[in-house]
Amino acid sequence: MASKTIKIILLTIFVLIVVVPVAMIFLTTFKSTAQMYENPLGLPGFFDFGNYISLFKDQNMATYFSNSVIVTLVSVFLTIFFASLVAFAITRMRGWVGGVIFSFFAIGMMVPAQVNMIPLYNLVYNLGLTNSLIGLMIVNIAVTLPVAVFILTSFMKTLPSELFEACTIDGANNWLIYRKIVVPLSLPSISATAIFLLVMHWNDLLYPLLFITADDKKTLPLALLEFQGEYLTNYPMLFSGVIIVSAPMVLTYLFLQKYFIAGVTAGSIK
Repeated sequence: MASKTIKIILLTIFVLIVVVPVAMIFLTTFKSTAQMYENPLGLPGFFDFGNYISLFKDQNMATYFSNSVIVTLVSVFLTIFFASLVAFAITRMRGWVGGVIFSFFAIGMMVPAQVNMIPLYNLVYNLGLTNSLIGLMIVNIAVTLPVAVFILTSFMKTLPSELFEACTIDGANNWLIYRKIVVPLSLPSISATAIFLLVMHWNDLLYPLLFITADDKKTLPLALLEFQGEYLTNYPMLFSGVIIVSAPMVLTYLFLQKYFIAGVTAGSIK
């Protein structure tokens, strides 16, 4: 009984630590800057959506939002596609070749992103891809491909080799095996990897800050820096932007979580 009570108390404290700051940020979005500084912890006098309206009316937030959506979705889709092809090829290779290729991608995970900034910027600049969403997407794919290959390869190695041999005997080529067998069975791993990549690409600030300077090419995390001044920060506007940036990720995670569970069930039955 005592241990159960302690667990409830600890869980309640944990929930409060998580919920209270989020609630304060959300309530601050309905205040003006003056109201926020006068009473930072108080409730707003009334729920004014002026900060949200101003973001899309005066701050070009719709463009930033669409840029983030395009960069994130394309980067995640292509990364998953290429990583699944590489993972499938590694699992199909016999001998030491597959291990060498897998080790090559695993080594790519060990190099910190900050180490590559200067040579990566020189490469992107020489290719004429700065201030380009295409260049940003190529960089995102190249940077996160090793992680995706590592996760998907680890899962695909658990698939029985007898299944592939049976498909080969029935006349199926590698492309057909990949589409009809490997991808459906790998849906749990693909869903988990997609969620992980979505969070990484959507919240990424380093590479947009490094490669993007044009206002019409900025993504949401980079655009939020505009609300932070040298002497004064517009916190209500900044927090409103944070809510707009966070909401799609929360909704997307809840949406993909359902498919993640369905993918686990489908994979186990198949």
